[in-house]
This record gives sequence, structure tokens and C-alpha cells, in this order.
Amino acid sequence: MEMEKRLREYLRVTQQDSDRITRLNITRPEAVYCFYTEFNLRGIRLHRFQPDSLTCSFTVPPHLTDRNGNLAAGAIAGLVDVIGATLVYEKDVSFNVSTDMSISYFSTAKFNDELEISGKLLGRKGGYCGTLVVLKKKATTEVIAEGRHSLFCKPISKI
Repeated sequence: MEMEKRLREYLRVTQQDSDRITRLNITRPEAVYCFYTEFNLRGIRLHRFQPDSLTCSFTVPPHLTDRNGNLAAGAIAGLVDVIGATLVYEKDVSFNVSTDMSISYFSTAKFNDELEISGKLLGRKGGYCGTLVVLKKKATTEVIAEGRHSLFCKPISKI
């Protein structure tokens, strides 16, 4: 019974939580993009982009933190998804579909922590691609999370 009481208290939405949500001012981007992608990617700065790798930095914003002030696990998963998809993007090719994503969470990042996100294309075979995305604290190089992301894209006909 005590565990249930503690769980209910933890999941209770406070007035502070409610106020945070009502202060959000998010406009709907173009139809190509989804709301969550825009919400999750706001503030990323790209430093290096090559055909098989990229490096960017990101300051943890308050809207992507959980109630403990840590970068939310869902936000990390969203970053792994979008960065992985960016690595395999090809113009005029049908969109990629995530087929598998595995994320190892090693540490936490707090609001205003500066992160370095690096992504690497691991391989491509037919319409199947694999990527690796690593999030680190910029100041200490401590690994926050590492994600492996598999995507499938319908190949374009050569006829």
C-alpha cells in the first residue's frame, strides 16, 4: 500500500508542471515535420557533417527535462531517432522507417548542460542502414547515452 501511495505522489501533476506546459509557445512547422521533432530538435547546432558522420552540440532545455531536472529518456530516444535518420537521408528518396532502436543510458544530463552528439553510419546493405549515436557531456566527455538505430528505406527503382 505504501508503494502505491508513493507512486501516486510521484505521478501527481503539480501546479508547477501544469504552468510549465501552458507557458510553451510552439508553432506548428511545415507538414513534412512533426510537432515532436521540432520540439525535440530546437537548439541543436551542427558542427560537422560528412556523408557518414556528424557532430553537433545541444544545451539541455527545460522543456526536455523530467520532473527531476534530468534530460528525459524519451528526449534522448527522439534525438537518437532523428540524428540516425539524418545520417541516412538522401534527397528524392522515400522516407526512412525506423525498424529497431536500442539505447543504453549511462548517466544523466541536467537543464543547461552542454552536450556533444555524434552520429556515425555503421553500414548500408540494400535498403537497410545502421547508425550509432552517442550523447556526451561536453565539459567532462562523460557518456550520457549510446543508441544504435536501424532504418529501412524502400530503394528507388532504376528502371
